[in-house]
Amino acid sequence: MRRVVIAAVSVLALAAALVAGSAGGALSAPATYGPAARPGVIPLRAFHWLAPPTTKDCRQQIGIACYQPGQIQTAYDLGPLYSQGLDGTGTTIALVDSFGSPTIRQDLAQFDSDFGLPAPPSFKIVQPAGPVPPFDPNNGTMVGWAFETTLDVEWAHAMAPGANIILAETPVAETEGVTGFPEIMKSEDFLINRDMADVISQSFGATEQTFAFADLARLRATYENAAAHQVTVLAGSGDAGPTNFKKDLNSLYTYRVDSWPSSDPLVTSLGGTQLHLNKAGDRLGRDNVWNDTALFGSPAASGGGRSIFFGRPSYQDSVASMVGHFRGDPDISMSAAVDGGALVFLSFIAPGYYIVGGTSWSSPLFSGVVAFVDKTAGHRLGLLNPALYLLASQGAPGIVDVTRGTNTVSFTQQGQNVSVAGYKANPGYDLSTGLGTIDAAQLVPELAG
Repeated sequence: MRRVVIAAVSVLALAAALVAGSAGGALSAPATYGPAARPGVIPLRAFHWLAPPTTKDCRQQIGIACYQPGQIQTAYDLGPLYSQGLDGTGTTIALVDSFGSPTIRQDLAQFDSDFGLPAPPSFKIVQPAGPVPPFDPNNGTMVGWAFETTLDVEWAHAMAPGANIILAETPVAETEGVTGFPEIMKSEDFLINRDMADVISQSFGATEQTFAFADLARLRATYENAAAHQVTVLAGSGDAGPTNFKKDLNSLYTYRVDSWPSSDPLVTSLGGTQLHLNKAGDRLGRDNVWNDTALFGSPAASGGGRSIFFGRPSYQDSVASMVGHFRGDPDISMSAAVDGGALVFLSFIAPGYYIVGGTSWSSPLFSGVVAFVDKTAGHRLGLLNPALYLLASQGAPGIVDVTRGTNTVSFTQQGQNVSVAGYKANPGYDLSTGLGTIDAAQLVPELAG
């Protein structure tokens, strides 16, 4: 995922909560696939369903909530937009993932059929940086990226079912540091220069400490290119709370760090919240900072922090008391919890519905909102951050403050118990959820105007 990508986790400890059968279809036996090294997407690979489970099914069978597209559409108040004929038609969402998924076309078709969604007007798969290697179901990294790809495609489409989808697959896995990024940037430049995308969603990232600034200066030329073409670029803020992985992909920093491209001033950073919804998608309680660390026994929380490379951009002057002299992220937040996770259908391993979370979910969710904004405005808006911070300072109702929770994480490393103090949600801007979350029916016309 993004933040850089937290390792995917298989939660076998939840087996004790298993109850046989479900209205949505029988729960399968635990799969044998182990955790993937990348990306940050966090699937519960221990369980899957042959048909879409309901929230009640998930709670009864494995003790956590799961959500279907209709619930998320209601939670973010998309109904009034749909009733106005806004569904993303005429816009294009680009999703960039290492390796992709060999079954994404049929998986999206099954997802659409099960949830009554139309097929996207156009769904293209491109490989601008070269052909991806053959899919190996025994390769944990490839399986992790296939999960990521499925989440990105299915949920960007669920938010904006009328938008065109482009999936750019790259042949080298993004890990930490520069690895994988030259291919990613080549792919994004390909899309930008050919006028193929209105918004680019990135569900990946790497710890800033694993880069030299000279590396970022070269790589971020792509974001300068996007800004020049008025293409909006999004990135998840990460899945390890205030910490993240070192270059060994195993050890976590024991102090606060931030990740790139989430920290880039030319990128809109998406943090993570936890929703509490009933079967209709209405809220049972207020959103809080996503933090599933207790569920996993290792860091699994909304990323955020202050950059060590980038100074405070002018659009964050209104929140200088929180970010200081540095670029702070995230900017805005969407659903990311595993307890309250996304249902995705996939068939590259045992076919069925799996629960997936992480800010890998936040970014494609918001890409659908950007599609609505561009359509309403009649043109691309490019970098959204100046408008988001201005709206927040004016108390615009489209931005909904999140004031509950923290992204503090605890874990055991080299035999030592470690806790990295995170950032508490508070009134106004904070470094766990940014400006807060959204009411799309309000935010879309506010941004478009």
